[in-house]
Amino acid sequence: MVTPPQVQAPPLSCDCHFHIFGPYDRFPLDAGRRYTPPPALVPDYLAMAYTVGLQRMVIVQPSPYGTDNRATLDAVESFGHHRAVAVAVIDDSFDDTTLRNMNDAGVRGVRFNLVSGNGTPVEQLQTMARRLAPLGWHIQVYAEGETMLELGATLARLPVPVVIDHCGGVMAALGTAHPQFQAVLRLLDSGNAWIKTCSYRVSSAGAPYADAEANVKALVAAAPERCLWGTDWPHPGMDPIPDAGKLFDQFRAWVPDVATRQHILVDNPARLYGFAAM
Repeated sequence: MVTPPQVQAPPLSCDCHFHIFGPYDRFPLDAGRRYTPPPALVPDYLAMAYTVGLQRMVIVQPSPYGTDNRATLDAVESFGHHRAVAVAVIDDSFDDTTLRNMNDAGVRGVRFNLVSGNGTPVEQLQTMARRLAPLGWHIQVYAEGETMLELGATLARLPVPVVIDHCGGVMAALGTAHPQFQAVLRLLDSGNAWIKTCSYRVSSAGAPYADAEANVKALVAAAPERCLWGTDWPHPGMDPIPDAGKLFDQFRAWVPDVATRQHILVDNPARLYGFAAM
């Protein structure tokens, strides 16, 4: 269950980060996964999204599925191409014809998961970016803060947009002056990067994750035109499980300007994922 937020999201708001798991009789998990999540199905997601007021959706391929994107692409079909797109996980075994077919199926980016693994090797980053550029796709990176410090300059030079997960993975206790966080800000300043302000995974204190406020505010101040927000539903690996309605209330409190929230929730995802053309 999700608590209704104090105020629903504005029309055409986009949940830029969530996952679908199952049904497992149709879409079994990959043997190389590091964790086994409970099913999280399309009807369950829609109930949450309706409560929060989210009308557009970006389904992110989760690591327990590896490079088998069938569950994610099936979810795009279920939600409808007018309001849903996907970020897939692939490797260099996917040929160009397959990528074009995935584009037709709603894929708009490729995720490099450097935390949970079981996906595209980081060594393929630059080669993959060159292949994705003609499709107009982006590369999405889930990494911890130390990795962002190491990879930031490389990401800034890629020939495709880069989308950074979970506030760049810099833990709140480090502070915004820490070199890791400054590396994320430099990447944003390059103009090539977008960032998801889903923040609870960078909380050092845990629920209710209030210590991540400074991180979110600094990112929004740095690049409000390239910030995104998502629920991270069904919140894999989290205990206690966050409440998406309360997370949205927290986001509203941390981004009090109505126009800025409109950019983050509606306008920015429309540009990045192509909703404006749908």
